[in-house]
Amino acid sequence: MEAPIIKDMPEEDRPREKLMHRGAEALGDAELLAIFLRTGTRGRSAVTVGADMLKAAGGSLSRLASMTVKELRKLAKGIGPAKACELAAAFEVGKRLARQMAQSEPLGTPEKIYEFMGPQLQSLPRESLRVVLLDTRHRLIHAEEVSLGTLNESLAHPREILRPALSHGAYAFVLVHNHPSGDPSPSEADRSLTRRIREASELMQIYLLDHVIIGRRREGAPPYFSFKEHGLL
Repeated sequence: MEAPIIKDMPEEDRPREKLMHRGAEALGDAELLAIFLRTGTRGRSAVTVGADMLKAAGGSLSRLASMTVKELRKLAKGIGPAKACELAAAFEVGKRLARQMAQSEPLGTPEKIYEFMGPQLQSLPRESLRVVLLDTRHRLIHAEEVSLGTLNESLAHPREILRPALSHGAYAFVLVHNHPSGDPSPSEADRSLTRRIREASELMQIYLLDHVIIGRRREGAPPYFSFKEHGLL
């Protein structure tokens, strides 16, 4: 059975009309994608194509947002270079907005770090170790990747982690990395790395505010692990 095209839907169910009357927050992920796609393919609405893209990306908008134009084009039929470029541009606008918002408010809590770094890290297939550099008011100075590891362990030397903090004159920093498995519980390697970085940062008189491990949402548990919250820093 062919999916109805958008013009055959009741007006209140059409993504653009729903957005105008009820606001963007009323739309599901596939409907939001349909706004950018504008048209579907023969027998498949833009909403259906959006749903196909999400399914191919494991249901993750953050994974979609990390894809290149070439990768986006492969997700579903009807995604040509123009649509893929528009989606990539929309995702980049969202990332830049998140960075600008992070610069305007303190990042002194693991919740704020998760809001800032979670969308970038949750979809990665390998561990990425990053430093978030902060000033005396815990506002963002700079963030960068210092190590791209394996599926199980980030590999980094303390000097590589502290170099950005020194070069940017940071007062404090947060160590952040992801667990591709989705479980943010720290491994023994994570605990060992945190101890080494804390000792090195104390020698350099740079404050290690926290080490936050990014996972995915789980029922009854936060999608991140904070060494500070658990009394390990």
